[in-house]
Amino acid sequence: MAGLGGLLSLVLIIANKKLTVIEDPRIDVVESMLPSANCGACGKAGCRAFAEAAVAGEIAPGKCTVNTAEGTEQIAAYLGVDAGGDEKQVARLACAGGQHVSWMRVRYEGYKTCRGAALVSGGGKGCNWGCLGLADCMRVCSFGAIHMNAYGLPVVDVDKCTACGDCVDICPKDLFEIHPVSHKLWVACKSLANGDEAEEECAVACTGCARCAADSPNDAVEIIKNLAVVDYGKNHMLTKDIIQRCPTGAIVWFENNQEPVKGAAAKRITRRSPLPIGGKLM
Repeated sequence: MAGLGGLLSLVLIIANKKLTVIEDPRIDVVESMLPSANCGACGKAGCRAFAEAAVAGEIAPGKCTVNTAEGTEQIAAYLGVDAGGDEKQVARLACAGGQHVSWMRVRYEGYKTCRGAALVSGGGKGCNWGCLGLADCMRVCSFGAIHMNAYGLPVVDVDKCTACGDCVDICPKDLFEIHPVSHKLWVACKSLANGDEAEEECAVACTGCARCAADSPNDAVEIIKNLAVVDYGKNHMLTKDIIQRCPTGAIVWFENNQEPVKGAAAKRITRRSPLPIGGKLM
């Protein structure tokens, strides 16, 4: 028994030496320079996986969209590589139908989440495609990049947004998309209703009038199922002129990547109070 025990111990010692994986100590150092957000925006499972890939030369330090510029440069200097990185990306919301311009046909009573409300006849909003305003996206954002405005619509802070995609995943209406900041032209609507029906439910809905399409070069904007659709493969052709004749202001231009700007022909919205639920204005 003693001999057998000694033999097994020897086998274990040999196996331990043969199978031991020596981990690069730089991984721990790089991980300590990361923000520990574990958001997955870089495409890796977490900061540890990102650090492993960075040390292996498989990913540039700049691919971490959460880290500060100083932190990224620190990692690049430590590894002796170029910081790299892509153009900043942000989450954009395809809805401008706040409580003051879009009708709620039924009052929802229940679990106060967009997902919960969406399960009950779509949430009660007249526009079946519109934002329900119950802030699932704000709660799920780990970076405080989303807040709800006075009209019950989420607003994305470009400076804080890391393009992690959590808001995209949580929204039951699929209203969020991740876009590079160079995509300045944006359709702030997803309604597929025809023109009169869409505008009856929301004053700022896309009516499919096709003026933006007529003003865009080489079919960079098309009307598909009553909705303006932008071909970002032709982004270099897109200009602010395309939004100017939109009558509802559904297609906008992001000036300096912050506040969306409407065209000159867009109707002026003066109402500030919420529309009555289920009713019509007198």
